[in-house]
Amino acid sequence: MSGKYRPRVVDAIVKDVLSYSGGVLLEGVRACGKTMTGRQHCVSEVALDAGTPQIQAALELDPALLLAGQAPRLVDEWQISPALWNAVRREIDDRRLPGQFILTGSSVPAEDATRHSGAHRISRIRMRPMTLFERGLGSGSVSLASLFDKAQPEPLLDSGTTVPEVLDQLAHGGWPGDLELSTSQAQRHLRDYVDDVVADVGRLDGEPRRDPIRMHAVMRSLARHVATEASHATIARDVVAASVSAETVVAYVAALKRLFIVEEQPAWAPHIRSRYAVRSSPKLHFVDPALAAAATAISAGSLMQDLETAGLWFESMATQHLKVFAEPLGGRVYHYRDKGGREADAIVALDDGRWAAFEVKLGQRQIPAAQSTLAAFVADIDTTRTQPPVFRAVLTADGPTMKLPDATLTFPLRALAP
Repeated sequence: MSGKYRPRVVDAIVKDVLSYSGGVLLEGVRACGKTMTGRQHCVSEVALDAGTPQIQAALELDPALLLAGQAPRLVDEWQISPALWNAVRREIDDRRLPGQFILTGSSVPAEDATRHSGAHRISRIRMRPMTLFERGLGSGSVSLASLFDKAQPEPLLDSGTTVPEVLDQLAHGGWPGDLELSTSQAQRHLRDYVDDVVADVGRLDGEPRRDPIRMHAVMRSLARHVATEASHATIARDVVAASVSAETVVAYVAALKRLFIVEEQPAWAPHIRSRYAVRSSPKLHFVDPALAAAATAISAGSLMQDLETAGLWFESMATQHLKVFAEPLGGRVYHYRDKGGREADAIVALDDGRWAAFEVKLGQRQIPAAQSTLAAFVADIDTTRTQPPVFRAVLTADGPTMKLPDATLTFPLRALAP
């Protein structure tokens, strides 16, 4: 593993937030790069998981002792000592200066009525595994921010990649520590990672009754239902061998959310002209679809023999990229589906009301169908109550970058950048 730091999209957000907020909380799944990113912005640091006698003694005597040091001070894995949260908040109040602390956390501690929310003192920033752009595998020729400013990307017929190459990159995953590994090595590493999470989820989640066999079965079922609106009951029925109830699935998925391993993509509810009801179920995703491959032991080569699964996982990969790139814009990523069948795989909605619609397709031959789907969806929007989209786009694995005759844009995922 190289010691050289690769810049992350959140770097600019962290720098900005430290200029006006007393503290920053970088939260995200283990090993996604939070510590290394925090180190790019801190002057001093303390790692609560270092296990040294000095740190243990301070935690037992007075956790606030660990906050002494030049600012910004990085407090790595703060959730190991949840009492530190209130200590950090009080210190920020006393100092009355921005940029005092950077906290990192790989899980959300159990709720505590005595713990302050941190509102207006500590700003939360979510980190995820690296995008193709951050991994140095993308051209970055299509900026999401520029698209929202109505800029048109330069046409390019050759995507510079193939579907098998993209699926290989998907299975490899965006974990900073694995970037120099082969895909097979990275997948073995991620299978160990999944096994560690399954074996240790009770401690990490603060709930010792989690059963590792059932948790592994739930993760495998989630992998089969990535990027779908599968209910907890559907997942429970899918986990036949482990005899899991819907209530157990709810609890286990909640545990995986607290560990930032699973994320929801909520449904979007615009004003529409049709009489069809809008579905409100969220889609579920692993924070990196490489975890789905690891949980099911499916290789990149095997995905080429199961294009339905490959398409869903690629949609999940695209959703992850859109989440990362939308965050600097103050954007959130939703999906849309109504009971009449109209849909959009992803809606990026900004705080100022601007929005864009995306369909995600693995192969470029599916572009015309996706184009029609987007047109039908947009035509149903009541533009007297919801403004029309700034743009609509078809994201592909290997397609061209171009503007289609109806003004729909299409480009490959590797071209997408902040």
